[in-house]
Amino acid sequence: MRAVRRVTGRAMPLDRADVDTDQIIPAHWLKRVERTGYGAGLFEAWRRDPAFVMNDPRYAGATILVAGANFGSGSSREHAVWALEEAGFRAVIAPSLADIFRANCLKSGLVPVELDADAVTTLLRLVERDPRAEISVDVEARTVEAPGVHVSFALDDHSRTRLLEGLDDIAVTLAHADEITRYESTRATWLPSLRD
Repeated sequence: MRAVRRVTGRAMPLDRADVDTDQIIPAHWLKRVERTGYGAGLFEAWRRDPAFVMNDPRYAGATILVAGANFGSGSSREHAVWALEEAGFRAVIAPSLADIFRANCLKSGLVPVELDADAVTTLLRLVERDPRAEISVDVEARTVEAPGVHVSFALDDHSRTRLLEGLDDIAVTLAHADEITRYESTRATWLPSLRD
């Protein structure tokens, strides 16, 4: 996982609440065994509508998704986060994010940002008026800035450190390798060992 200190870029407004993971990446995409190749399936059904925001060339290259409440609800598929990342998104801002979706974001390096509904509405209207407006999500300072907007967001210290240092679950575990080795050396010889 790459380290993330700050995400600055243009945003795509997705002014819809209760977007579930099946809408983000449909179930038939889950047959793949790789972690890549999901970007083409992002919002697949909605992209068939020429008026869908992702088809608007003004939002091409957006790195921040600004969405409605309860984004990422539904099944626990990590593929939703992978599809968003492969499509170029580096942060998702919404009034609320589903718990498992948020956890999957943190495991993958996609910055999950929950702001109050008024701040999200302000950001949505800003990027609808001016698709070139830049938003900056500062993980270190735990702030979101845009023209006329400067707000803080909650991010626990552990999650912040994981993002800043680019630590996935394996890297977090490996940080304790010496302690694990010491523990393993004290275990009874008849028990399974990590060295086996």
